[in-house]
Amino acid sequence: MLHAAGPHQFPLGRMPVPPAKPDNGALRAPLPLSTISDAISRLRYGAITLTVHDGKLVQMDVTERQRFS
Repeated sequence: MLHAAGPHQFPLGRMPVPPAKPDNGALRAPLPLSTISDAISRLRYGAITLTVHDGKLVQMDVTERQRFS
């Protein structure tokens, strides 16, 4: 049984898998990971928020809280 999916038809439950993209991010991975690790080690109280677009890390926000006792 075929299922209409726009102008193409694919067997039900058998959508084609897009070809894998070359992994050029392997050279860039250590910098974001070390940046995140440094932020965690410096932070005593607060939050670290990571923003991801299309599967790539694009932003890191660090919110530091100061506690007075």
